[in-house]
Amino acid sequence: MAKRSAPEVNAGSMADIAFLLLIFFLVTTTIEKDKGLLRSLPPIDDTQTEPPQIKQKNLFTVLINRNNQLLVEDEQMELKDLRQAAIEFLDNGGGTNHAGKSCDYCQGKRLDDSSDHPDKAIISMKHDRETSYEQYMDVQNELVAAYNFLREREAKRLYKQYYPNADKVFTAMLEEKEKNQFSKDEVLNERIEEIKKLFPMKLSEAEPDKN
Repeated sequence: MAKRSAPEVNAGSMADIAFLLLIFFLVTTTIEKDKGLLRSLPPIDDTQTEPPQIKQKNLFTVLINRNNQLLVEDEQMELKDLRQAAIEFLDNGGGTNHAGKSCDYCQGKRLDDSSDHPDKAIISMKHDRETSYEQYMDVQNELVAAYNFLREREAKRLYKQYYPNADKVFTAMLEEKEKNQFSKDEVLNERIEEIKKLFPMKLSEAEPDKN
């Protein structure tokens, strides 16, 4: 009696199906991006110089406790009010800078108990070890947004004629710099640095309490 040959299974179509499924999952899968804050750390300073004395009125203290509550200048504040409070502090212009010049571009209330000048204004942020990362980032974003608001205002005042169709002039300047990063535009770079000097970002982060 003749032996029957075992029937062969055509696996070619299965390979095609597997390949199509792989493509489907690659196209439809959403990969979450890591959240973080873009910061440039200052260079290490090896000089043995004493830190300058800072007047209390030039220091804007922000604390996030372990319950994610926000304390600004020792008073509880909602996150939605933080940006405006920081803007009023930075833009106060109640005195002079380190060179003895007043802030002629500041539009604040010029209060005696608030910052003298944007050059001297420092925002000090501190958090607890049990503070949530989401709350920490939200507070950081609001403080940075305060600086960006004031820089946008000054960029619009000084350079709006060069960007008549831009809603945010300073953002447009940064985008132009990024687009032309390989062809150095000295004039553009000088304008960007000028805006940054008007409201320098002095955001200090203190270490959290150990207890």
